[in-house]
Amino acid sequence: MAWCNLHYLNLLWALAGTSMQTQSSCSVPSAQQPLVNGIQILMENSVTSSAHPNPSILIAMNLAGAYNLEAQKLLTYRLMASNTADLTIGQLALTIMALTSSCRDPGNKVLTLQRQMESWTPSGSSAQASTFYGPSLAILALCQNNPEMTLPIAARFAKILWNNFSPFNVDTGAMVTLALTCMYNKIPIGSDEGYKALFVEVLNKTVEQISMRIEDNGIIGNIYSTGLAMQALSVTPTQLNKEWNCRKTMDTILSEIEQGKFHNPMSIAQILPSLKGKTYLDVPHVSCSPEVRPTPPSHPSPVSTSASSITVIYTINNQLRGVELLFNVTIEVSVKNGSVLLAVLEEAQRKSPTFKFETTMTSWGPVVSSINNIAENVNHKTYWQFLSGKTPLNEGVADYKPFNHEHITANFTQY
Repeated sequence: MAWCNLHYLNLLWALAGTSMQTQSSCSVPSAQQPLVNGIQILMENSVTSSAHPNPSILIAMNLAGAYNLEAQKLLTYRLMASNTADLTIGQLALTIMALTSSCRDPGNKVLTLQRQMESWTPSGSSAQASTFYGPSLAILALCQNNPEMTLPIAARFAKILWNNFSPFNVDTGAMVTLALTCMYNKIPIGSDEGYKALFVEVLNKTVEQISMRIEDNGIIGNIYSTGLAMQALSVTPTQLNKEWNCRKTMDTILSEIEQGKFHNPMSIAQILPSLKGKTYLDVPHVSCSPEVRPTPPSHPSPVSTSASSITVIYTINNQLRGVELLFNVTIEVSVKNGSVLLAVLEEAQRKSPTFKFETTMTSWGPVVSSINNIAENVNHKTYWQFLSGKTPLNEGVADYKPFNHEHITANFTQY
């Protein structure tokens, strides 16, 4: 591959800004601004002293302009006090970005992240796409703090990415685009032109993959990956190989918000910057000077749902060879209408010990890690996948609300 193909590079430079121009008129109509205000308040109200501190929420609050200043202050202080030894590369990177957006010095956290990335390598020769999500965040965080120091680390990462584009994941691709766009924009004067050529090559390939996943209704990947993808496509210096109608994407997202699809604080944190016309590249430019914050808008109280019950058919299935216990068991449970899937699992567990389950807390909420004493295993690439009929769910057990007589299956799956 010719990293220094300057003719090709100059062509892409000439095309730079195309996507930015496409998005210039893409904003939330004033009539629908209350929808955005509502989910922002919902996200901010999730910040409590007992909740796990989520840096993505603080980044979104700072980019959007926080309403709840006490929640903003609490989250900032808790992240400042976080122990880097307890954090993954991605969590550490987000913490640095959250503190940067709060005009706080991340201190030795940056040096710690730099050292981790200098020695980082993907696990195995055929790493999953999600393997690159955390390191992409790391490149972005380091770029925003010291681009010159980050340049060789980012170049090494980009070369690894070039050989690991399959399988592709929209969330990871979006974060790769944001990280390498930051590096592309901040390459120090006098640096080898090969760096720009390398970053453009990888960006072009990544953006091509993202654009291939733009649906007719404007959704990119799925509704929860669309927020990051919108950020990526609005800043990339490379040309999309498929036209993106940002207005259509915005209209569809606003419709999904109106239907109550964005109630998980993490899902809100990822879509909110795009709804406010911001991206993660704006993190270093947040103004922290004293100012009058907007008054939290009033919004109608949620309408109470019916207390009637629904019946959910729930199956747990493990047919993987090599796993000691094979089973396929089904149970019917009744829960209140409007209950989340987690309530179904809890009721099934109450009725039968076969349906015993355990969860692990993540930034997206609880994730089921074990059912009937069969636990997920990263080394074996196994996990519990939930399906409605034959369709995988794109919401977690604490967010998805089953309908009456729906058949939910928890399938022990290998990726």
